[in-house]
Amino acid sequence: MSSPCYSWTRIEDDMDDKTTGGVHWSFWIVGAVALIWNLMSVWNFLGQMNPESLAAYPEAARALVEGRPAWSTAAFAIAAFGGGIGCLLLLLRKSAAYYLFVVSLIGVIVTAGQTLGSTSDVPIWMGSLMSVAVGAFLIWYSKRSKSKGWVN
Repeated sequence: MSSPCYSWTRIEDDMDDKTTGGVHWSFWIVGAVALIWNLMSVWNFLGQMNPESLAAYPEAARALVEGRPAWSTAAFAIAAFGGGIGCLLLLLRKSAAYYLFVVSLIGVIVTAGQTLGSTSDVPIWMGSLMSVAVGAFLIWYSKRSKSKGWVN
């Protein structure tokens, strides 16, 4: 009895058949969504550096930002801007994106570690853990894209 569902191998074979400019269409979607995610991170960083914007933050988030050490703020900047530039390079199909994603993930881990040690606010924890997961995914995805020949 055959299953009506595709196997993962079959899905990947189908995906390889649908390319745009030699790159699978999903590459552009993943790259665009990742860029939007990282631009939101850059926007969040810039907002945290602006006292007027920071005043509008919820109390728990504002206290966390105001009490954050400079080294953690620097790691957040590296994470946000490294991820944003990495996404631009990924969309430009440059393999250097991988290295920026690695640097960005290191920044995310440092910032998340400091955050997780400084608050018990569950939504803030979830945001930190989600950032780690996205950073790890982008490293994997950029390496996979290189192995597929989508980036050079």
